[in-house]
Amino acid sequence: MGAEVGVRAAAVVVQRYFDIAWSIDLAQVEAAWTAQAGAGSLRGRLAAPAKAVAFGVPPLALALAPLRLRIGAREVEAGVSARLYEFGAVVLAIRVPVADVAWDAFVETVLAVDAAIGVAAPRAIWDGLLAQVRALAAPALLRPADTMLEEDYLLAIVHAFDAPLGATELQARVDLAPLLSGERRRLSEGARRDLLRRSFSYYDDDLVVLTWDRAFIYEPRGDSDVAEVLEVANAQLLEFRYYDELLDAELPRMYDLIEQARGATGLYAARRFARLAGRLYTLVAEVTELTEKVDNALQVTEDVYLARVYAAALDLFRVPKLGLAVDRKLAIIRDTYAALYEEASSRRAELLEVAIVLLILVEIGLALLRH
Repeated sequence: MGAEVGVRAAAVVVQRYFDIAWSIDLAQVEAAWTAQAGAGSLRGRLAAPAKAVAFGVPPLALALAPLRLRIGAREVEAGVSARLYEFGAVVLAIRVPVADVAWDAFVETVLAVDAAIGVAAPRAIWDGLLAQVRALAAPALLRPADTMLEEDYLLAIVHAFDAPLGATELQARVDLAPLLSGERRRLSEGARRDLLRRSFSYYDDDLVVLTWDRAFIYEPRGDSDVAEVLEVANAQLLEFRYYDELLDAELPRMYDLIEQARGATGLYAARRFARLAGRLYTLVAEVTELTEKVDNALQVTEDVYLARVYAAALDLFRVPKLGLAVDRKLAIIRDTYAALYEEASSRRAELLEVAIVLLILVEIGLALLRH
């Protein structure tokens, strides 16, 4: 189907996303990187007009040393980069260049790259790169993570074919399903339709097709906006997964602490309720602050095309649903905090009433003794 189409300039980019800390001081990492590498770093900036698309806090991009990789039967030099986000996420990317191959050979290269360094491949390369970034960023990490959540994504990017192709003609002449599914066997028509239904074009000669774990991008002008928008969406998925799991672990612990507090009596019970309420308030405040930073990581206003791609990616990755789950759990903790605060106040009021009654009885007793 695509044997007659040649790929002149392309790349396969494999990304790994890691949550490494509660937050990262990007300015401190940038200063450390400049001192170590003797070169400047790059703060995130999209090619779209600044008022159309803007980062809340621009991520910090670092160009790491290239790697020699064995992809299939050949050895290639791959570019490596790291991008750090203020809300604690690090994105590592390995970029394998591809040039002057037939379409079928390009698809095979994508599958070979995925097999070599994708999610099912050995972790040694990724662990080494992550250790390098963590060592550099260590002083700038606020509350480093003991265990890390991960996400992965693959981008197959074509910048030029051997002849100009429009998006419609491209989809008619090549089969995108093997590239996007990773399957060599032909898919059913229903599976193909579902796989290819998130397709977007702005100009006649560009195309983006999104799936859960990979995307195809045809961008003859060399812009990286779509890839960066997808990166932010994946980073948001990672962070909301982290907050969701954090609150999942916190809720049972909260119920146990409430039972322990209710088992206490007197002034000690009031203090326990007050301490627990304060702890829950701190947790809600911290998670709310960080989720707002994640929510506002990227603002897309006037660029309608990027807004559509970004919204589709967020929906595909289930980021809004995870955000709602986090909000529901935060609401439960807020309500519990309010109830604990009221109970602590009630216990104090009870103690105060008992103390007043005792004082009155003492006064009465002293008055009777005097007479």
